[in-house]
Amino acid sequence: MLELHVSPTGDDSAPGTPDEPFATIDRARLAAREATGEVIVHLGAGTHVLAEPLALDPADRRITFQARGYGTADQETAVVSGGREISGWQVHDGVWRAEVGDLDTRQLHADGRRAERAGIDGIPGEARRTPFGYVTDSREPLAWQPGVEFVYRGVYPWTEARCGVAAVAPDGDSTAISMRQPAFGWALELYRSAWDGEVMDGPGLPTRVENDLAFLTEPGTFVLDRSRPGQHVLHYRPRPDEDPQRTRVVAPVLEALLHAKGAREISFRGLVFADATWLRPGGDRGFLHYHGNDFYDGGGVEEVVVVEGRSWVTVPSHTKTVPAGVVLDDATGIRFEGCRFTRLGATGLSTSGGSDITVRGCDFDALGGAGISISGSRQVLVEDNLVRRIGLEHSGSPGISLAGTTGCTVAHNHVTDVPHCGIVAGAGAGTRIERNLVTKTMGALADGGGIYVSGPQGDSHDSGATVGGNVIEDTLTPYNFGLYTDYGASWVTVEGNVVVRADSTAVLHVSPPLENVRYRNNFWDADPLGSDSVPDGVTYEGNTTIADEDRLRSATAHIRDRAGRIR
Repeated sequence: MLELHVSPTGDDSAPGTPDEPFATIDRARLAAREATGEVIVHLGAGTHVLAEPLALDPADRRITFQARGYGTADQETAVVSGGREISGWQVHDGVWRAEVGDLDTRQLHADGRRAERAGIDGIPGEARRTPFGYVTDSREPLAWQPGVEFVYRGVYPWTEARCGVAAVAPDGDSTAISMRQPAFGWALELYRSAWDGEVMDGPGLPTRVENDLAFLTEPGTFVLDRSRPGQHVLHYRPRPDEDPQRTRVVAPVLEALLHAKGAREISFRGLVFADATWLRPGGDRGFLHYHGNDFYDGGGVEEVVVVEGRSWVTVPSHTKTVPAGVVLDDATGIRFEGCRFTRLGATGLSTSGGSDITVRGCDFDALGGAGISISGSRQVLVEDNLVRRIGLEHSGSPGISLAGTTGCTVAHNHVTDVPHCGIVAGAGAGTRIERNLVTKTMGALADGGGIYVSGPQGDSHDSGATVGGNVIEDTLTPYNFGLYTDYGASWVTVEGNVVVRADSTAVLHVSPPLENVRYRNNFWDADPLGSDSVPDGVTYEGNTTIADEDRLRSATAHIRDRAGRIR
């Protein structure tokens, strides 16, 4: 077995030994390609800054990238970073100011703590929508700089969209705000629905406006001024304990840290993946979120009737998926163990296609999007991970999501403090969601659940989905379901779960209706909606409702003891 060493203070012309390490991970990757057997690449302590994403392909196989001393008391902290440290601060009226050239980013971290983009709640003054944007009686927007962005939280109850401002101009005694195209036109096309005869025709007023100097009033917030092309200026209002000479401020630059396409038998152990951005939402195409990890990028919409003549909703004909900082594409035999994914502008880790993938014992936190996104993959094990504080910029993001997968297992994870669903499984086959602890979900948006399953899940109960032994607590916002089988879910067994402190524990009547769904031997503190008139497609048997929390906790101790991250 060949062992190679990398250090941020190394030299790529060195031999890659412990005493003379390489300087870059890519140099070690190239050296590993020349080996005939297994290779371990040890990453030493410090920040390994990437100039471009680390690209792995079918020529890369049987390589383990790990923190030096992995699995021992002497394990070092090795950070794989796509960020840039900001220096040259000048202080004006308590605000730090740095010229950053053509830097474009949507995130900032000071000594590892997330800084929020400065913003205000809604458009100033009395505003109304026009075909091209908005008109307000306030003159404040006339001073806005380029790069201002509108946020639409809850444009659908489960959706949060973003669209940039193109121009602001006087309009008589009012101010006209023109929105960036094609994003705003697409938003008018996409966000249309009717519920009980009440029609919503496109997005209303934004819930938040971000990224102007006038908004920079709170400590721990920043603004990127891009009014002069190639001469951008970063403004940061520090927290009381921060100092421009001592505080390390990092702006993510890369949009991806790792892209493994067709790679085989690669392991990552004990590494920290950090500091990536995602610039798409600030562009002309905006971020027109629809559901989960999907967003609209043009291509038309379709109308889905919920109740004939009274309720309907538009859905995209085609969607795209929010990208990730670490991407697996048709990769096989990939392992992530004991890693951390943090300070990333979109999703933490995603897979597309491929098979035999394991994500075990990892932490996902401080992410703009989802924690883990698995799409079209086979035989994936997501086990014993902690997913928390995700969806910080894109509130529809789930903690863990599966879509179009076969034979995937999500087990013994703890998902907590997320803005929408905790664990999501779209149409697939052979899915197992077992013994997870899911707490504090649905923190921002509505119409979701702690665990959400939709669409067909195989063609029999043997090939279908099992949702068992999970504990779901504190599903927060109104109109949610701790356990949510929805939108034509079929061949699902929901058995031996515990649900407490949800708006609704579960729901049995949905549209399209459930088919071949079994709810058995679950425990809750309130009856599910529809349990008094169980629909034909649902089997409901052996379930127990105990309203008293202490009695419920005692009765479910055997389930609770086995749920969540293995300690």
